[in-house]
Amino acid sequence: MAERGAVVEGLRAYRMIAGMWVRSGMTYRTSFVFTLFGNLVLTGMDFVGILLMFSQVDSLAGWSLPEVAFLYAASVTSFGLAHLAAGSMPQLGTRIRDGSFDVLLVRPVPVLAQVGGDRFSLRRLGRVVQGGAVLGWALVAADVDWTVAKVLLVPLMVVSGAAIFVALFVAGAAFQIYAQDAAEVQNAFTYGGTTMLQYPPAVFGKELVRGVTFVLPLAFVNWVPAAHVLGRPYPLELPGWAAFASPLVAAACCALAGLAWRTGLRSYRSVGS
Repeated sequence: MAERGAVVEGLRAYRMIAGMWVRSGMTYRTSFVFTLFGNLVLTGMDFVGILLMFSQVDSLAGWSLPEVAFLYAASVTSFGLAHLAAGSMPQLGTRIRDGSFDVLLVRPVPVLAQVGGDRFSLRRLGRVVQGGAVLGWALVAADVDWTVAKVLLVPLMVVSGAAIFVALFVAGAAFQIYAQDAAEVQNAFTYGGTTMLQYPPAVFGKELVRGVTFVLPLAFVNWVPAAHVLGRPYPLELPGWAAFASPLVAAACCALAGLAWRTGLRSYRSVGS
């Protein structure tokens, strides 16, 4: 009960902090609109690269353009939701180095909620909107034999993928408590992870695919559930039920990230004077 109360308190604090930053960001509405549009266009450049590639080839490792677009959109939308919620986590190392992290520790508010809600920005919605638009097109253009299970699996995949990426943001923040100047290491797994998942697993070596399936389970963001939706072979010949395991994988990742965060926070010893 005490842990549940702490979670509720943390969510309440996060909502209040995020709301404060939203009100601040909406003070200059024209600037906000232009920034949101610019963010949308900038994130769309990755998909333009895929379109240019498919202007020269008919398929990529046997995957058609709509199928690759489905992978791309699922990865980008999931990451966009996670980035919207926890995109400030990589800045924790800077807070530790300049001493401002200590200020968060003395406030009567969960530290994770403060770090996650810090500088919350709706301009990050550009990535979500762009990914959602491509996802909508891919679902119509791809040759999918739709069933009730597949229809339900699409939103489940996106939400579970977002939770997995949030867990990566939190785990990376916990690592920065020890390493401090490690934002680029964290970005390699978050930004690098979403870029990798935009392409079919057959493009990569089997050892890498095994690593992102059984060690850092990014494959459950989109590769595994998308294989079921598109009727493609599962990576590494996984069993059929693996397509529906994303929520369990996400829950496990969040639990481990929470443990890493609490461990890191207990070991923090300030930067001194």
